[in-house]
Amino acid sequence: MPDTTAIRAKLEARLHELASRVEHVEEELRAPVSPSFNEQATERENDEVLEDLEESALAEIAAIRAALARIDDGSYGECASCGKDIAPARLEAVPQTALCIDCARAHN
Repeated sequence: MPDTTAIRAKLEARLHELASRVEHVEEELRAPVSPSFNEQATERENDEVLEDLEESALAEIAAIRAALARIDDGSYGECASCGKDIAPARLEAVPQTALCIDCARAHN
């Protein structure tokens, strides 16, 4: 099992960053709409982009929380699909990953 102290800190920092991003997106989406119909159309397009960004951030938040749970239960670094160890370089690049590179390729 890899040393998880630094990994936990990295994941928690990213979790905080993403939570702030989601909060900002929510504020933007709650902002009042412009009285101009032309402006409303542009705002609606922007809202769609913001919703996509929020969805992506929420998915990453879920993956990070799952990784933190794996750290807590001692299974961090083991592939959730095949059970083999995930390469340290992969964990460094994508610390929230639950799959080794081979299984990740197979799932895509």
